[in-house]
Amino acid sequence: MDWRDTTVLITGGTGSFGKKFVEIMLREYHPRKVVIFSRDELKQHEMRISGFDHDSLRYFIGDVRDVDRLRRAMNGIDIVVHAAALKQVPACEYNPIEAIMTNIMGARNVIEAALDTDVKKVMAISTDKAVNPINLYGATKLCAEKLFIQSNSYSGAHGAKFSCARYGNVVGSRGSVIPLFLEQRRTGRVTVTDPRMTRFWLTLEQGVRFVIRSIECMQGGEVFVPKIPSMNIMDLVQAIAPDCRVDYIGIRPGEKLHEVLLSEDESRYTLDMGDMYVIQPIYTWWQAKDWSEGKPLPEGFRYTSDTNSHWLSVDELRVLVERFL
Repeated sequence: MDWRDTTVLITGGTGSFGKKFVEIMLREYHPRKVVIFSRDELKQHEMRISGFDHDSLRYFIGDVRDVDRLRRAMNGIDIVVHAAALKQVPACEYNPIEAIMTNIMGARNVIEAALDTDVKKVMAISTDKAVNPINLYGATKLCAEKLFIQSNSYSGAHGAKFSCARYGNVVGSRGSVIPLFLEQRRTGRVTVTDPRMTRFWLTLEQGVRFVIRSIECMQGGEVFVPKIPSMNIMDLVQAIAPDCRVDYIGIRPGEKLHEVLLSEDESRYTLDMGDMYVIQPIYTWWQAKDWSEGKPLPEGFRYTSDTNSHWLSVDELRVLVERFL
């Protein structure tokens, strides 16, 4: 795939993922045009003056809740990366209709706009919280995944192709626990919900590169899951605030002790591709022509943060978070 011949639109383009995606696109892939679609004019202005003022960039103010604006923005676009979402778990719990309007109806609008224009590929960013969800955020992302995958049956053989990339917590992204621990470290006290808690972790750059690779090899209908390490919350405390007192405050509503990236039920139609898993859709239109080298997973396989074979040590965590220190 030659990115130099493509035009790309990213929703939520001023967010943590969006900025890193645009940075890597401009530095290494040189697409013909990149449209940054987001609803906050201040964030767009701040992004522009911080160095994102390349000739190939376009800034579109708009909301994924507005399908007409999305259609206008997607005119002449080849590839759409859908990263816009309300993702803070407590905020989604307190504002459930808003979460549904953005995360589910916004997903529908992106799909409708892509189907109505000449978009070739759409990659939606998902999360481990979409697997066996226990909070509204996870439930909305599960719905969004289902919408994107099933939309391939609307586009047919020659229309837009839709896939999802699903991964875990991103180091230092907005809402991450790292800024909280850094702030608390000044007081000599950090708060931990439960010392047993584990999470999948990857860097922002790793997440972006995984999405780019998934776009390059997608046929439409896949959910791509990277093989990434786990970390224990107490190891993270040791990496950031080793001399602080730890207060245990109890697990929060809508929070899991451990996350799941691949459930037992999904594993029945998932292929192991070496450094990632490809979840195949269970529909008659699916033709896995390019995944013949994939290996089926063993019966009952689950990919969970507490049973992962790859763990980050305290020293490795310290290296990952040192740019925030």
